[in-house]
Amino acid sequence: MGDVEQMRRPLRRDARERRDKLIDAAQLEFAARGVDASLEKIARDAGVAIGTLYRHFPTRLDLLMAAFEPRLQEFLDGANKALEMADPWEGFVCYLENLFAVQAGDRGFNDFLSRRFPGNAETEHIHDRVCQQIEDVLTRAQEAGEARLDITQADIVNLIWSNGRIIDATSATAPTAWRRQLYLMLDAYRAERAHQIPEPPMTDEQLYDAMVHLSEAK
Repeated sequence: MGDVEQMRRPLRRDARERRDKLIDAAQLEFAARGVDASLEKIARDAGVAIGTLYRHFPTRLDLLMAAFEPRLQEFLDGANKALEMADPWEGFVCYLENLFAVQAGDRGFNDFLSRRFPGNAETEHIHDRVCQQIEDVLTRAQEAGEARLDITQADIVNLIWSNGRIIDATSATAPTAWRRQLYLMLDAYRAERAHQIPEPPMTDEQLYDAMVHLSEAK
């Protein structure tokens, strides 16, 4: 039997069960510890050897993507709803609230949103899609005269980073504190609040490099 045919064969029931247990354990551990959580602990929690984990998921990113699939779909569904709203400002607000609500519920997904993983086509595609959504929802609000014109995609990513720190600090004591910060910033983003800012926004290249740096620094 050729290699291609072997790759297409479905997993045996026991192998499928081990894979599902690894994904379940990874979802819990990444949510609690972030994307740098111990793979050895995930394997132990799933009741398998670390070699079994690597047979199913050769890289950490492979396991991350399998574990994040439900959370990512939740986010994308909310994003599509926001982009379809008739009121551009309400769509902008809805998009950010959905993004931060998903971010708040999963430390690993929080990490994933904040970083870039160059060299991995799947994660690059997802991040490009998220960045395009940010651009679309922001541009709609700006063209409607609701959002200040000097906000850029980089400003929104900066907000994601700062919100991540707020979530880390408050998740155990005030798990919805992030909503206050979001709405304070939304108030500052309104067109009528605009005034000259002495610091220019980051360029797309600076933003990308900063997200890669966060990934490499861990």
